[in-house]
Amino acid sequence: MRLTDAAEPTFARHETFHPRYGWFRKAVSVVADRPSVFTSADAPVRIGVGKNMVRAIRFWGLAAKLIEEAPQSPNPRFPNLIPSDFGKRLFGASGWDPFMEDPGTLWLLHWRLLAPPCLLPVWWVAFNEFHPMEFTDHQLETAVIRHLEGAVAWKPPHPSSIRKDVSALVRTYAPAEQGGRTRIDDILDCPLRELNLIGRSAATTRYRFNVGAKSALPPAILAYATLDYIDGLGIRGNTVTISHLAYEQGAPGKVFKITESELRATLEPAIAEAAQITIAGTTEAIQISEEPRAVADRIIDHYYKRAPSGLHADHEGDLLLETAVTEQR
Repeated sequence: MRLTDAAEPTFARHETFHPRYGWFRKAVSVVADRPSVFTSADAPVRIGVGKNMVRAIRFWGLAAKLIEEAPQSPNPRFPNLIPSDFGKRLFGASGWDPFMEDPGTLWLLHWRLLAPPCLLPVWWVAFNEFHPMEFTDHQLETAVIRHLEGAVAWKPPHPSSIRKDVSALVRTYAPAEQGGRTRIDDILDCPLRELNLIGRSAATTRYRFNVGAKSALPPAILAYATLDYIDGLGIRGNTVTISHLAYEQGAPGKVFKITESELRATLEPAIAEAAQITIAGTTEAIQISEEPRAVADRIIDHYYKRAPSGLHADHEGDLLLETAVTEQR
């Protein structure tokens, strides 16, 4: 999959803010109450954050495909926004994980941020086209600029926009420098750090993508991402090899930084439970007997419905965290 097929030419739309705890949920809840909230003069008061954060929450909600433009908005230049079907199913009052308590939700949100149409082309390049073992912010910026030169249909972004997107990426996924903030502050700052997708070298303190086994990645979430990816490709016969899923740009192996053997091993439990999916042949091809989207929806729905009882029963800690983030503005 090429960058120009997977992403939109949008850069630095996050007002330099990386996604913070509670913002994904907040984006869904505020537009459900008032579709015009993000363009309202009193948006900071209604949402409870500063003006720049209002725009950031709007961006991250759109980037994760949790909210979308409302059809037939009164003002097409400043369209109203509504929860997407995915946003309602995930964070709605009767949704899969309305209080964002299941660890699998973080992996799901990460997938949605990178899935087409991706509003973070710099991030897409970093996860799919950038290969050094260790890197600095500047090295990643340089590589992204060079790669974007091949997107001839796009207007070249300003280098400062690339710098802001790279900064947002490492602040979203990489741990704080040694001796920096405490663990709870890391969680408040950005929950996606819990995925441990980007680490730091103990010897050089440079960043590095953590490629390998992801023990915290639920098989059902990986299966959902796999089926979502296959559905997006529109492959005839709904058949794709494990190696394709591991190494192709935009595929789950790249996005989750997982190797071919580990991808297969993680998928196996989900495949064993889904009669519509099989691994067959010497090429280790995954075959889906129904439409991938329908199978994906059933798998993810079953995953959340069988979550431990009481998962959504106590929200006090969740609300305290969200309040703390709001007070940091």
